[in-house]
Amino acid sequence: MRIILNTKSLILWAGSAALALFALPAQSFADRDQACVQALWPAAKAAGIKQETFDRAFKGFTSDPEVVEQANYQPEYVKPIGEYMDRLVSDKRIETGKQKLAENQALLGSLETRYGVDRHVIVAIWGVESNYGTQPGNKNVIRSLATLICTGTKPSFGKVQLIAALKILQHGDISLEAMNGSWAGAMGHTQFIPTTYATFAVDQDGDGKRDIWSSIPDSLASTASYLKRAGWQSGQSWGYEVVLPKGFDPKRVSENTLKPLSDWQRMGIVRVNGAPYPRPSDKASLFAPEGTRGPSFLVLNNFRAILHYNVAKSYALAVGHLSDRLRGGSPFVHPWPTDETHLSLEQRTEFQRLLIAHGLMTGEPDGVIGPATLEAVKTYQRSKDLGVDGFPSLTLLKALQREPPPPNVEAKPTAEGPPANVGQDDTGGLAPSPEGLTSVPKN
Repeated sequence: MRIILNTKSLILWAGSAALALFALPAQSFADRDQACVQALWPAAKAAGIKQETFDRAFKGFTSDPEVVEQANYQPEYVKPIGEYMDRLVSDKRIETGKQKLAENQALLGSLETRYGVDRHVIVAIWGVESNYGTQPGNKNVIRSLATLICTGTKPSFGKVQLIAALKILQHGDISLEAMNGSWAGAMGHTQFIPTTYATFAVDQDGDGKRDIWSSIPDSLASTASYLKRAGWQSGQSWGYEVVLPKGFDPKRVSENTLKPLSDWQRMGIVRVNGAPYPRPSDKASLFAPEGTRGPSFLVLNNFRAILHYNVAKSYALAVGHLSDRLRGGSPFVHPWPTDETHLSLEQRTEFQRLLIAHGLMTGEPDGVIGPATLEAVKTYQRSKDLGVDGFPSLTLLKALQREPPPPNVEAKPTAEGPPANVGQDDTGGLAPSPEGLTSVPKN
């Protein structure tokens, strides 16, 4: 779960605010932060926050410049949906997800019985949101939310979430030191923002705390609770990959148009495996993110339930597809397009292999385009007197393929650290959609 921010307004803010902030001396930052904290107290008090809780939360508070940077970060390279899907529905994530299904079989069975939400979808959200709890975010939630307020970055959102976060802290569900999450305050294994936590988090293990940070039962039950309230329908799919009839233009159909599956079938839109639709009366919409150049889908009510968790359709598709793969399903039949701006997983992996061979980065190629790959592309472009945009295009790939690597080259270290992190996600493990860097719950 992540916040949607207006891209144009962020760019304008980033340009003007950056100039103003860099002009401020350190003491001005400290004065601003302390004045901001004092201004927050009346609203916190009115919401029932005790002075002791408030003082403990803000002792030594300073705003976090990394939060501002991440909130206003505009990616140089916006991942096409095919690359986004390859990263989130990777062989490794599928393998780990199946292990998590086996390890938590009894728990997931009880959640299916209580909430009616498919276990594979619960685990898929876990995998997409925090890579099964391995990348839940490492920023203190109180500090992050206060930073969004005190720097004017996202004050309205920050104020609502901060009060909810202080109530969590006051209730004792988590200590201040352990209350970590993303720059926007998304917390725990399945990334609940504080207001969503307040409404939907569950104490599944019965210890008196709704601990989505370290308790897998609480985390997965909270996700199931959320999806049930979002309208999840037990025993139904999220959608189907389909074949479009010849000459059909999906751009002429709104993605918000709902029709019974039987109507779509009469238009010639059928499942890729030729099987009939199990419930022809179910209402579906057509989702063809790459038009006729890539896979197309008829998506159902449960797809719309996932959108309550994160409003990006690419995110809901990733969750739905990962859940199918965890269940033993196959990859999409239709491949994602490849061209100047869309490289296949194999092409991206080859691109990284060549960059490594030319000494521009280190590690093992994995096809995930992270900050080290982008920096290596820039270095290559500079060396060839090309325009420097960091974009891993097909033209650059072909140029690298034609050029023999220099002998006895010493590889340039990556920015991510260990060699295994060649394609490490620049958001710290949280999964942005290709529609933009950020996305968020409707709550």
